[in-house]
Amino acid sequence: MRRLIGTLTALALGVGLAPLAHAAGDAAAGKTLFQQKCALCHSPEKGVNKLGPSLWNVVGQPAAEVPNYTFSDGMKNSKLTWNEATLDKWLTNPKALVPGTKMIFPGLPNPTDRQNIIAYLETLK
Repeated sequence: MRRLIGTLTALALGVGLAPLAHAAGDAAAGKTLFQQKCALCHSPEKGVNKLGPSLWNVVGQPAAEVPNYTFSDGMKNSKLTWNEATLDKWLTNPKALVPGTKMIFPGLPNPTDRQNIIAYLETLK
């Protein structure tokens, strides 16, 4: 019985920690959404800025630090780091998270869509 409880506890802890390592979304679905919703303004390629900055390797990085891109004062002063939580808030409503942002995207209301895009962004390394 103790062995079963120990095994179940280990499994529960392992499942509980998994979302911390990677977004719970589907990266393949996120890539499709990225192409539909984001690619007009953002590139997933390193060093390729468009109307918006490149999103290559964005997860884990401080906001407003993409080379050769001019960020708004709001973004420069945001002191954000792009992790799953901040990306989720950003993708929900960019202007609410960072007043004064240049980004005109209204946001994604569907949490699954946001998680899928975040999972895709995590693959851009």
